[in-house]
Amino acid sequence: MSEKSTSEKSTSGKRSAQKSTAGKQPKGGEKATAPKAGAPRATAPQAGAPAPRLGVFKTYKLYVGGKFPRSEGGRVYEVSDARGEWLANAPRSTRKDARDAVAAARKAFAGWSGATAYNRGQVLYRVAEMLEGRAEQFAREVADAEGLDRDAARAQVDAAVDRWVWYAGWTDKLAQVVGGANPVAGPYFNLSTPEPSGVVAVLAPRGSSLLGLVSVLAPVLATGCTAVVVASEERPLPALSFGEVLATSDVPGGAANILSGRVADLGPTLASHQDVNAIDLTGADGREAVDLEIAAADNLKRVLRPAAPAEDWTTTPGLRRMTSVLETKTVWHPTGSLGVAGSSY
Repeated sequence: MSEKSTSEKSTSGKRSAQKSTAGKQPKGGEKATAPKAGAPRATAPQAGAPAPRLGVFKTYKLYVGGKFPRSEGGRVYEVSDARGEWLANAPRSTRKDARDAVAAARKAFAGWSGATAYNRGQVLYRVAEMLEGRAEQFAREVADAEGLDRDAARAQVDAAVDRWVWYAGWTDKLAQVVGGANPVAGPYFNLSTPEPSGVVAVLAPRGSSLLGLVSVLAPVLATGCTAVVVASEERPLPALSFGEVLATSDVPGGAANILSGRVADLGPTLASHQDVNAIDLTGADGREAVDLEIAAADNLKRVLRPAAPAEDWTTTPGLRRMTSVLETKTVWHPTGSLGVAGSSY
C-alpha cells in the first residue's frame, strides 16, 4: 500500500471522529473540559441495582412517667456537636412538663421507697446491664457531645456503668452505715434509721453528658427517692437516650423522669414546687444557683449546692449525695424486763 493511500485513510478517520464529537457539544454554552487524571468515570446505574438508602434520624423525646411524650409546647431546640455541627433537635420542656414530671415522681414514690433495699439494688443492677448492652450507641453520642475520640468516649461509658453498679451495691448497706443504735440515759432502745425524703429535682452537670448524669441520678434512686432530672442544656442527647435504658429495665414508671431544655425555664419551677422535697443544683452556676436556693427555702427543701471547684466525675464518690436526700427517723422503745431476775433486753 502506498504512503498516499495510508495518509488519506488516517485523514478520513480524523474527520469522522470530528463529526462524531461535533454532535456532543455541551448545552447552554457550557465549555467542554477534559476529564482530570484519575477522576472516576460516571457510569449509568445498572438495571436492578438498589437505590441509595436514606438514614432515619432519631426523634428524641422526654421521659416522664414511664412514657416518651413530646414537650407540652411542641417546641424543640437544635443540639450541636463539639465542632458546632447540627446533631439533632431536642424537646424544649415547659413548666407544665416539669409539673407533670413531679406528679409522676410523687405517684411512684410509695412503691419505689416501699420496695426492699435488696430489691432496689437488683433493679438498679438491671439498669447497668441494659446500659452495658448499648455501650456502642452511647459511646457515639458521648463522642459527639463532648468532642472525644471513640476510645475516650467508650471509657466514659464504661465508667458510667461501673458508677451505676457502685451505687446499686449501696442500697442494702447504707442503713448500716448511717443508722444504728444510740446510747441513751434510760431504759430505752433508741434506734436511728435513714428514710428517703421524697421527690428530688436534679439539675444534671452541664459538661459531663453521661458519667455526670449517672453520678447525680443513681444516688437518688439508690436511697429510695424518686427523681426529676433536667439534662445538660448543651449536651442532652445521652441523657434522653438513657431514658430508653430506664424504660427497658425494671425501674417503675415515674421513679426517674428526664427533661431537656433550659435551666432558666425549668429550675425556678422545680425549686419553688411545693411537692419537691430536695433539689440538687449541680447544673446551676453563679447567681442562678443562689436564686434557686432562695426559692427552695419556701418549703424547706433540702439543697445540695454546686461543688466548688467543679467536681471530677472520674473519682470514686463518697456517700454525700445519698445522705443529702435522706431523713433520719429515730425510734424510742422501752427495754422492759424479763423474769424474776429483772434482766432487761
